[in-house]
Amino acid sequence: MRADLIRIYKAVHTWTGIIAGLALFIAFYAGAITIFKEPLSRWASPPAATTMLPLDEAPTLITRALQAHPEIAKDFRIYLIDSEQIPARMTWEIAPETSDGHDRSGVRSYYATLDAKGDLDSGETHPSELAEFIDVLHRVVGLPVDSEANRLIMGVIAALYSIALISGVVILLPTLIKDFFALRLGRNLKRMWLDAHNVVGIVSLPFHLVMALTSVIFAFHDGIYFLQDKLVHERGLAGAFQAGPANPIADPPVPRQPSQLLAPAELVTRAEALSPTFVPRALQYLGVSGPRPMVRVWGNDATALLPRAIGGFVALDPYTGKVLNSDFLPGRMDVPNSVIASFFGLHMATFGGTAVHWMYFVLGLAGAWLFYSGNLLWVETRRRRLTRRDPTLPVQRRDTRLMAAGTVGVCLGCVAGLSLTIVAAKWLPGRVDDVAAWHHYVYYGVFFAALAWAFGRGAARASVELLWVAAAFTLAIPATSLIAATVPALGMWNHASSGTLAVDLTALAGAACFAVMARATTRRVRDGIPDSVWSGAGTAGSAAGSAAADKLTAAQPGGRQDSRPDARPARRAEKISGAGAAEAATQES
Repeated sequence: MRADLIRIYKAVHTWTGIIAGLALFIAFYAGAITIFKEPLSRWASPPAATTMLPLDEAPTLITRALQAHPEIAKDFRIYLIDSEQIPARMTWEIAPETSDGHDRSGVRSYYATLDAKGDLDSGETHPSELAEFIDVLHRVVGLPVDSEANRLIMGVIAALYSIALISGVVILLPTLIKDFFALRLGRNLKRMWLDAHNVVGIVSLPFHLVMALTSVIFAFHDGIYFLQDKLVHERGLAGAFQAGPANPIADPPVPRQPSQLLAPAELVTRAEALSPTFVPRALQYLGVSGPRPMVRVWGNDATALLPRAIGGFVALDPYTGKVLNSDFLPGRMDVPNSVIASFFGLHMATFGGTAVHWMYFVLGLAGAWLFYSGNLLWVETRRRRLTRRDPTLPVQRRDTRLMAAGTVGVCLGCVAGLSLTIVAAKWLPGRVDDVAAWHHYVYYGVFFAALAWAFGRGAARASVELLWVAAAFTLAIPATSLIAATVPALGMWNHASSGTLAVDLTALAGAACFAVMARATTRRVRDGIPDSVWSGAGTAGSAAGSAAADKLTAAQPGGRQDSRPDARPARRAEKISGAGAAEAATQES
């Protein structure tokens, strides 16, 4: 490929990566955590205040709850499984009228059960919003609310992300075979980081292409659904999600009485008869007092692609058991619905079981590192260097100092903020009135404090300090569980299930990784090349500058300084790629 075209693609790759990189770090790091959203919800959920009612008593519960709260007839749930994050057999939610179905702020949750005497016991419950909060950060790249405007911003960033991926592949094509598995270890840290950046980028390229494409689909899904409804479903798509027959003229609605509802166990049997591998988990009743009632039987299927993160469903008539819609039943979807479901499934890992979940978790963390390393390479490429003629440590360019500090503050602020808000999920209940709001306060408080600290202290010193903070906050996750188990008087909890133990063990491993990174970064700041943005060397006086120049000379292979007249053209001729890593068309200062 012509050199001028390569330079253009490098410039496109660099600047799209720089613009989108920090937001994508948050999206990938938070997204990796939400792969295990259900275990995290169990870890953060306090024990239920009531015992789970036997399923065979659910018909009585439904009848009495509807008599006491007729307004819930439009939407309530009966759970078929027992889990820490489920407060009772029957629950419902009341959302503000202004809610668009995505933003859960302001949603209030309620439960109903039967006491020992058989009387209705109902009230408001406060489920943990931790996993939902982290999921929102992931969906809208760090912005606080899952609103239409923020989803459009996410869509633009995802589009830039796609451009960066395509241009990065074009850059690497001429040297792909030779440099694919090249990982040159040694004193040239920039080259080592660049090689690692390229290898991780190419190995995870299919994953990143899937993430980029599906993110764009999610951002603009309303328009896509409109076209799908008009061109494929002939304006009948809503029939799968709304109560009632698809053709009310041919099948006129008849008002029903809730006391005549089929028992939940019978509905489960009808759903299982459609697919032996389908495992029902919950029944969502819609409009049971109206003319077009429906119940969605939600569940999972280990052998099929699930259309949503929470699973798939079959829609039944709750009075007769008649199948109203099976378009979203795993393993029974037609081609158009399978195509749409594949976007959700590939993005959210709703297939393949635990092995795929862990693979996505690792790839998500690797993706976050990819954006972090890309920005660091961009900074290192543009630093001012010591020369033999001027041994004084140069003052780095403002843009490199700001980008270095911003990268450290945003990335490590996100890591530390998420760890501390996870810890807060066990410390806050019973001590504050609105735990969901406090998750915002804790995360954004740590995030903006880390950002201010990075700009105030400088990237080098702040990177060490914030890594230790991230390690401490992450270690506090399993420490909190240990404290909860040993000091029950504090009012916290520690569930004994394997899923919650996995949360603690993963956090323990993460804390160890951050501690190792902090120690390595300390050595880099102390002993690294002094003219780097990531060095802690000062600029006070020519003597210090001369000593720094001697240190730099010793660091070069053969003891030579990289200040020859042909040094810069040689550096420019390096085969460099990566988000923000290299840009041969940009002259280094």
